[in-house]
Amino acid sequence: MKVLIASDIHGSAYWAARLIEAVGEERPDAVVLLGDVLYHGPRNDLPRDYAPKRVIPMLNELAASTRLIAVRGNCEAEVDQMVLEFPCMADSASIVDENGRELFCTHGHVFGAGMHNSVDRVPALRAGSAIVYGHTHIKVNEESVNHPGIWLFNPGSVSIPKDGSHSYGVYESGKALGESFRHVVLEKAATDDSTLERTSSALRHFTCATKGMPDRERMARYENQ
Repeated sequence: MKVLIASDIHGSAYWAARLIEAVGEERPDAVVLLGDVLYHGPRNDLPRDYAPKRVIPMLNELAASTRLIAVRGNCEAEVDQMVLEFPCMADSASIVDENGRELFCTHGHVFGAGMHNSVDRVPALRAGSAIVYGHTHIKVNEESVNHPGIWLFNPGSVSIPKDGSHSYGVYESGKALGESFRHVVLEKAATDDSTLERTSSALRHFTCATKGMPDRERMARYENQ
């Protein structure tokens, strides 16, 4: 099984088109969208070629030709489901490959493993499962320190990366867990090193400052930053 994983398009027609091109090249068995599809969000700058109305038919056409699984991000609203012709408002979705490995797909604001500014709320999963999430716009591919036996994968952001490159992810079954996921960089982000360092520093400070906080207090702290 081959799954293409993408997150945080945030209404960019340019990056939605680049993603769809990648789907054609990768030829996956399924595509997973991890939320924040149409709206840019009040904390983000507008992404390149911000045009949610143009993204809508792109994704609807993709859903008509490919198995598409989508979950709700913190920027989704009911009106998004009114215009998108595939379910996109569930907090999570699970994919189980032919070997019984579960990929628990979620955005990262309701369920997550506490990496960067995702919440630390892990559902009951068997060892060897993976949490596949977005939200932070930062690529991750490693075993969870706080939840041993659970693999964490974040594809990064297609349109508004916070780690230096626009990206998506690919999962291929039949391999060891650490070898099953990979990142694909679409393009290096147009930002200088000082901006990246400030972003990384702020995220490190937030993670340390909120470690051990209840999820509600942790998220309130983040929202007020």
